[in-house]
Amino acid sequence: MLILFDIDGTILLTHGAGVHAMLDAGRELFGPDFTFDGIETSGRLDPLIWRDLAERNGIGDADSHHDAFRQAYRKYLSRRLTDNPQTQLLPGVRPLVESLNGQAHVTVGLLTGNYPETGQIKLTAAGLPYEHFQLAAWGSDAPTRRDLPPVAMQRYTEVRGDTVAAESVLIIGDTPHDVDCAKFHGCRVIGVGTGRFTAAQLFEAGADHALDNLQHTEDVLDWILKTPDPVAE
Repeated sequence: MLILFDIDGTILLTHGAGVHAMLDAGRELFGPDFTFDGIETSGRLDPLIWRDLAERNGIGDADSHHDAFRQAYRKYLSRRLTDNPQTQLLPGVRPLVESLNGQAHVTVGLLTGNYPETGQIKLTAAGLPYEHFQLAAWGSDAPTRRDLPPVAMQRYTEVRGDTVAAESVLIIGDTPHDVDCAKFHGCRVIGVGTGRFTAAQLFEAGADHALDNLQHTEDVLDWILKTPDPVAE
């Protein structure tokens, strides 16, 4: 079984540090008028957010500026999370990850829109570093979020030496994008109402199971391992 956690809004909250760091990066590279107005971030891939930012700010040839933006974003995110510690590990995440890692037949990984370097900065700031996860599908690994589950499944094969069926993959996330990418490939999905969307909204979007948070570790673990019928809480 492969369990894949989203990062922002599912594992942790940075309370806006990521958006502010992207804004810092844009203003360093393109001037003080660089704006984030009207840009949607929830559940989206960082490279796609950059493309939207480039279009919004009239920056031509976004691809040629992408690496510079990515490097500056990393710098400012690290600075913000170091100088003003504010990252919050969400309730129940640590005991759930640790319990899943204790299951011999379970592989725990990440499926996230973050760049690998900035995702790992956030995890470290939350006190749950990347070493808790055996693999990851990052936002820079594929053109859309729907393309990330196959990336994670291929990495499972590289780590475990065998294949995993889609129905044995579970994605845990806080947005309809997480639900969509799971259901598109026939994976199961738990929606967690710790981001911008409620558990009810995520269940309506198609989640197999929906919770306000992950704090009831034994109940969540029981559902994951026993694969019950869909239910909303």
